Amino acid sequence: MSDARYLAHRYDEANDAFRFLSVPRDVHRQCTFITDEHLPDVDQFQAVPRSEVAQASPTTAPIHFIFHSAYCCSTMLARAFDIEGVSMGLKEPVVLNDMIGWRRRGADANRQREVIEQSLTLLSRPFGEDRAVIIKPSNICNPLAIEMLRSRPDAKALLLYAPIEGFLKSIAKKEMWGRIWVRDVLIGTLKDGYAIGGFSNDELLQLTDLQVAAIGWLSQHALFAKIIKEIGPDRVKTLDSDTFLAQSPETITALSRLYGLELNEAEIDNVVQGPAFTSHSKLDQVKRGEVFDAKVREQEQLKVAQAHGAEIEMVATWTKAVAESQGIEFSIGSRLL
Repeated sequence: MSDARYLAHRYDEANDAFRFLSVPRDVHRQCTFITDEHLPDVDQFQAVPRSEVAQASPTTAPIHFIFHSAYCCSTMLARAFDIEGVSMGLKEPVVLNDMIGWRRRGADANRQREVIEQSLTLLSRPFGEDRAVIIKPSNICNPLAIEMLRSRPDAKALLLYAPIEGFLKSIAKKEMWGRIWVRDVLIGTLKDGYAIGGFSNDELLQLTDLQVAAIGWLSQHALFAKIIKEIGPDRVKTLDSDTFLAQSPETITALSRLYGLELNEAEIDNVVQGPAFTSHSKLDQVKRGEVFDAKVREQEQLKVAQAHGAEIEMVATWTKAVAESQGIEFSIGSRLL
């Protein structure tokens, strides 16, 4: 219970127990996400009743968050905060996903609030001498952002997103799987009650795949604006992926200040020159060690634009019109840079 190497991986609502897995730091580094798909030996868990978890008092560190709207280099940024002796970046812990699934199945609000609080405590156990834990939840967890930030008054958060054109290019690049994914996201936002209005079910079915992607993007964008309003711009900052890639040292410097990490110039340079910025974040989907940086990303998106540019341009224009009709600002303020 006191060792962060034993990840609180899942919450079993039927048995009111947390499932722990052995996930040392080197395994975190090898996994794209700390999910069943990417972790080894996920069947080798140990279940601990929540009553026993409640009795434990593990050492914890300050936690901060990277909330994101997908396809915006959030995994790269979480990897960057794997800095021994300073911080650890947790990439999409499934125990938080479980909270969304449980809520959709009608979880008791008071009990779930307790479980979320315990989950955050377990996730905030530091590795070794680390001074902070940076959690990057899956984007499906964004509806929990306000609740989690209120439960941790000292926590800070970055809201990271891709500009709409870049987001649409990423979806088009994934071809059929990207188009299926955006429809799945829309179903989730409808279930969670934060999809933007203005469309009947029939009208949603009439939309193209990229229009569906844009509806999901706008819904996340509107939610981000609400998070800033509810929590405050002193604790919550925004950043787009283009700015992040173009100004990586400045981004890490600003986040070091926001998260209270006090990185010096040499440490920031080590981060920017390290594997998070020089190899692809989806380590098990590409050749290990393959270089990935802003230039490579730009080249990828140019290829997509050649094949899908006309459709992307039309949908981007349509998205801006929808945003204007519903009072959704593309610039939601509280910029990190």
